Amino acid sequence: MSSKSIYTRLYALASGILLTFFFQTASAQQSVKPLSLNEAISLSIQNSKQLKVGNAKVDEAVASLKTANERQLPDFSITGSYLRLTQPNIDLKLQLGNDNNGNGNGGGTKNETPKVNQAAYGIANLSIPVFSGMMIQAGKESARYLAAAAKLDVDQDKEEVIQNTIAAYSNLYKAKQAVYLVQENIKQSSERVREFTNKEQNGLLARNDLLKAELQESNYELALMDAQNSLKIANLNMNVMLGLPDNTLIEIDSAIFKVNNNIDSRGVTEFEQLAYENRKDAAALGAREKAANAGIKSVKGEYYPSIAVTGGYIAAYIPNLLTITNAITGGVGLKYNLSSLWKTGSKINGAKAQLAEVQANEAKLRDGIHLDVFQSYENYVLSHKKMDTYIKAIEQSEENYRITKNKHDNNLATTTDLLDADVANLQAHLNYAYAKADALVAYNKLLQAAGILDSNNK
Repeated sequence: MSSKSIYTRLYALASGILLTFFFQTASAQQSVKPLSLNEAISLSIQNSKQLKVGNAKVDEAVASLKTANERQLPDFSITGSYLRLTQPNIDLKLQLGNDNNGNGNGGGTKNETPKVNQAAYGIANLSIPVFSGMMIQAGKESARYLAAAAKLDVDQDKEEVIQNTIAAYSNLYKAKQAVYLVQENIKQSSERVREFTNKEQNGLLARNDLLKAELQESNYELALMDAQNSLKIANLNMNVMLGLPDNTLIEIDSAIFKVNNNIDSRGVTEFEQLAYENRKDAAALGAREKAANAGIKSVKGEYYPSIAVTGGYIAAYIPNLLTITNAITGGVGLKYNLSSLWKTGSKINGAKAQLAEVQANEAKLRDGIHLDVFQSYENYVLSHKKMDTYIKAIEQSEENYRITKNKHDNNLATTTDLLDADVANLQAHLNYAYAKADALVAYNKLLQAAGILDSNNK
């Protein structure tokens, strides 16, 4: 072996020792957390920023509904003032003077203007709405449907969070499998390099063939670095999604990625019907359509007068001039804004345009559901077909590697053929591991498209 080859091997060995020390040190600082898929889904729902925004919108819609309900409650107001006055000029038409007998009918006593320098009054008023052109009832109805739509939006977001968690969990499984399989191939490749080195030293193997084996080992080491980097990113992505510390090392449950050759017996038509019945986004648009219809009725109510039952109490005190107590009022109030005759039409047109927009979105969503369910179903079926094919590919690649190695040992196949067979075998195992993860994601994506993902994961 040349000095260059020795230096290359020593460098690779030193790099391996340093990397091992680095990962062991990093692992010592990390906390390992075994985590099942259901636990991951529960944590993601608890810590989802998207759901927190949605819940805030629900609270806002519920508050608007409460405001709409309170519009039918009586209005009660109290007004009171105390005033200091300058010396006013008061010209009373009433006779203020009294006769000598004090009955005000005699003459002789001069009328005097009362001195007024302060005044106080209080008014209490109660108004109970009786009729307002159905604006109050229509407003309550609209607010109720909008609150329902906001809650359905949160349910729809929840299904999206669940699906994203499943996809992230599957990506973490893929990354771990890639690291494991490449590590296994590095072990095999290192053994091959040692074998080829002995043969080359004994003159049984060309120097060029040894270099090819060493080059493949280096390529596997580079592939391992990429796989470990992908694993770190996938693990961090899960930590962020679940609200865990960044240094948490997640141990996933690989058992859920077991092969299941039984395809769901329900056909695409049945899944599509389930989608129309269970999709939260479709239900939310239905609630918004009802709210838009209620909005039209509310605007039309402006054409009508408002009627209310009113009652009140008035008290006033002006020293030396006036005192009022026990002045109780009651009656019926009528209010009609004549400008509504020429202003309300444009408001109705605006409300109808909002309704048309919601109806157009419903038609658009219906087409989207049809395509989403069909595509998700086909991807689900395809994922199972791929798994069946990759199982055969693994059998073929392992048999091909075995035959090629036997031929190479007997000088009937080139080193290039052997290395190509090894790469093909690794790729077949990687494809199968990825296919198992993709099959789980594809099935849950189908459940999401049908609107039953949340109920299926409870």
